[in-house]
Amino acid sequence: MPPFDVPEGDPFGPHNLPYGVFSLAGSDHRSVGVRLGDHVLDAGAAAVELGSPYATLLARTSLNPLLAAGRTAWSDVRRALTAWVTVPAHRESVAPLLHPLSEVTLHLPFEVADYVDFYASENHARNVGRIFRPDAEDSLTPNWKHLPIGYHGRAGTVVVSGTDVVRPAGQRKAPADPAPVFGPSVRLDIEAEVGFVVGTPSAMGTPVPLGDFRDHVFGLCLLNDWSARDLQAWEYVPLGPFLGKSFATSVSAWITPLDALEDARVAPPTRTHPLLPYLDDTSEDPGGYDLRISVAVNGHVVSAPPFSTMYWTAAQQLAHLTVNGASLRTGDLYGSGTVSGASDGERGSLLELTWNGRDTLELPDGKRTFLEDGDVVTLTAWAPGPDGTRVGLGEVTGRIAPGA
Repeated sequence: MPPFDVPEGDPFGPHNLPYGVFSLAGSDHRSVGVRLGDHVLDAGAAAVELGSPYATLLARTSLNPLLAAGRTAWSDVRRALTAWVTVPAHRESVAPLLHPLSEVTLHLPFEVADYVDFYASENHARNVGRIFRPDAEDSLTPNWKHLPIGYHGRAGTVVVSGTDVVRPAGQRKAPADPAPVFGPSVRLDIEAEVGFVVGTPSAMGTPVPLGDFRDHVFGLCLLNDWSARDLQAWEYVPLGPFLGKSFATSVSAWITPLDALEDARVAPPTRTHPLLPYLDDTSEDPGGYDLRISVAVNGHVVSAPPFSTMYWTAAQQLAHLTVNGASLRTGDLYGSGTVSGASDGERGSLLELTWNGRDTLELPDGKRTFLEDGDVVTLTAWAPGPDGTRVGLGEVTGRIAPGA
């Protein structure tokens, strides 16, 4: 079958067209690519070949110029790309620019400006509360239903899918230990999340309202916020996550544009507390997304977290992130927080799946509570697409390498 064609039902068909950056074997040159089935189209070369005015955005080594161009350009480029891979008249020009995924190297698709991570799943937050505050009257903290809680992470350690994650070292102290010790984390965990990629910047001192979400956010990707739970538990009081989170955050090599996910938009769960005006989305378009995530450890599926259950939406997170006047920059990345559903098989972290190590996770290659050296974690997902199709999200995978 010629590479121009994609089998019916392929989640990476012309209805999807996620963006990435790739290089060919034996070359260090990076190009903007668009995934089509099991091939990647050299989008920049196609734009040049077809005399497109969008070559100035696509014939680059990073997605950042396209991200910065804004929503009108995003929509125009997407329409052009769809035509290039579906209109028979373009086949002769485009087909030679499609490269098998097996023959290319995928890179971090954009230059990350800032990284923020949220805590938006009520199921996850309640599980964490029950684990660490079992005697509390309410498993949620008093502020949880009033604002999207988050922390500011480290942009420089965001890595592309397939990059090894070196086991971090730091201080740890169990409650019964007389003093802290230093060494590699022994409670290394995952967090299955969705990341949102900012394109259009905003001015400092100017909050971004809920209705402007789609004018600033280009697309989304899967994200694994690796977490050293033992380091985190000792360090987080009173300022929150630091070394337990900053060693690595993995993202997909493919950014799915929001325009590909129109059929996946859903209303968020019913809110049980009144929201302040800047977070009140009752008069806004549905802000949730129906994303079906799967978490596998060493090829064995251990969880299927549903993103549609997230209490706080990406639009609310963006509004809260900027309400104090913080500016957006092209390439900003913010994570949804761990995605967890209501059932045991929908938990998005080992912390929850093993109830902080109390229970063991049964795998074909042995039991686990937290990650061991050599373990490979893979996140995959899909969303409902037009006419019954599925929109595939690029996977996120990472192998745990021993610490130094």
